[in-house]
Amino acid sequence: MQGLGTGAAALAFGTRPALATPPQTSAPTPTNTAQPPASTAPFFTPAEHAFLQAACERIFPQDESGPGAIALGVPQFIEQQMATPWAQGQTWYMQGPHVSGPANLGYQLPYTPQQIYRLGIAGTQHWVQTQHNTAFEALPPAVQDAVLSALEQNATTFENLPSAMFFEQLRSDTLEGAFADPLHGGNRHLAGWKMMNFPGARADYMEWVDRYATPYPYGPVSITGQTG
Repeated sequence: MQGLGTGAAALAFGTRPALATPPQTSAPTPTNTAQPPASTAPFFTPAEHAFLQAACERIFPQDESGPGAIALGVPQFIEQQMATPWAQGQTWYMQGPHVSGPANLGYQLPYTPQQIYRLGIAGTQHWVQTQHNTAFEALPPAVQDAVLSALEQNATTFENLPSAMFFEQLRSDTLEGAFADPLHGGNRHLAGWKMMNFPGARADYMEWVDRYATPYPYGPVSITGQTG
């Protein structure tokens, strides 16, 4: 569509009579219309990123089925998501009142995803430090699992943020990063789709629709055409 619009504009311009331009005696004063470059600074601090890597890997660990969260690029996926309007709460209704209600009413807290991660990571690290005298990422895997299970069971709160809410945000984003299209930063080398035998974004499956007993022989394809 952009090419058609450009061509039409060029055609219209070409049919207009040429207009004489008076000579300029001095160069015009340039107008600075450039916008400042978007920030490329990461959202997570190095300490937060260390927690994120360790926690994501325990939620989606490497095993005989395939790679874990780190190899799949899940922390990078979550980092990229933090730069979106969604993570900043721009696409959410965030006005009060924020009351505790039944689950069918949906999300009722005043925190954006960015704030959930910031409060949740800091709160978890403080909680772990008081109980184990070390950071979460330094704990043995079995103890890390116990900590994550405690968060899931709502064992504590972080400035009125229930730990279960933080865990669910982390868990859902980890799974999304493992299985989303690689365009978004995770599912590196389409390995998440390969584990599921998911064919991806192929344009045509018509010849395979009625072959119920025949395994699909082709690997996955991403939105951008990456194959695995």
